[in-house]
Amino acid sequence: MYTLEDILVSASTMCLMTTEQILPVWAPLTEPIYLNPSSEKVACVVPSECVKHCGVEVDCTNYAYPMMVLELMPDGLQGLMLSVMLASLMISLTSIFNSASTLFTMDLYTKIRKQASEKELLITGRLFIILSIVISILWVPLVQVSQNGQLFHYIETISSYLGPPIAAVFLLAIFCKRVNEQGAFWGLVTGLVIGLIRMIAEFVYRTSSCLATSNCPKVICEVHYLYFAIILFFLSILVILGISLLTKPIPDVHLYRLCWALRNSTEERTDLDAEEKRHEEVDDDVDEDNPEEPHGCLRKAYDLFCGLQKTGPKLSKEEEEAQKKKLRDTSEKPLWRTIVNVNAILLLAVAIFVHGYFA
Repeated sequence: MYTLEDILVSASTMCLMTTEQILPVWAPLTEPIYLNPSSEKVACVVPSECVKHCGVEVDCTNYAYPMMVLELMPDGLQGLMLSVMLASLMISLTSIFNSASTLFTMDLYTKIRKQASEKELLITGRLFIILSIVISILWVPLVQVSQNGQLFHYIETISSYLGPPIAAVFLLAIFCKRVNEQGAFWGLVTGLVIGLIRMIAEFVYRTSSCLATSNCPKVICEVHYLYFAIILFFLSILVILGISLLTKPIPDVHLYRLCWALRNSTEERTDLDAEEKRHEEVDDDVDEDNPEEPHGCLRKAYDLFCGLQKTGPKLSKEEEEAQKKKLRDTSEKPLWRTIVNVNAILLLAVAIFVHGYFA
């Protein structure tokens, strides 16, 4: 087998990859360097040796970044890079869990329990986060099976199977006011079903590697996952536009400042769920007429832990109108608009240059 003593690294830059982000560490090298011999697990090519080092037959590339940090960098940079990696991981996980909890609680649970109190919704959200963590832990074996245990490829494949329908809905919702709820819903469902079929097929049949071929039908698994993402994106767009054109459009009164064509409108917008909000306001008024009794220290600590603090004072009609009028103002100062546009163009030019130069 080859050890890392045999591997000569003479690149001018090194890109260190975290779970979902790429942290560029510019390290100009005037002379070639050799990696530490104790890091031979990263360069394993014999399946039995790879299994012994990292439990994967194909390779141990998942260990490349941690080994580079722990063995090549000085003590100070080791702590810095590990803290950056852990911080990015924590931020990604917390944002995903919070978003999933909010979507489930506000979009699904409120349809089942229409009269649910704020306390019930908060507790439901926290219980859903715990359930999501348990599911994430139970999902680890599937990560090891998918893409032969290569973590980076697993992340990209899952994003390619589940992300394009969401991106298509979001893009059309902003730039095409003809899109309605029916088109967005069925386009999203169609795209997710197709993506799940491809994902489940890869879990069942496994992906091909240098050591073994997959029995997955070529119609499903032959297309590379990046090309599959492009196909799924445009297919979702076709479904969204087709169903939207066959159904009634959403009146402009509900779309002011929500899409690109009406972004500068100063008209008052009427929400589609305005009737539901009126019922919620009536329920809030009933609760205010029956204030709760003061609680003890333990109950206050429990409320603080669950986020059940008292809400602020209710705004008067005049204050609500003033707030709505302020939100309708989307004007921009020419100076700051120019600064933002110039910076965006400069950053785009730098990104294109760096990508082309190092590619």
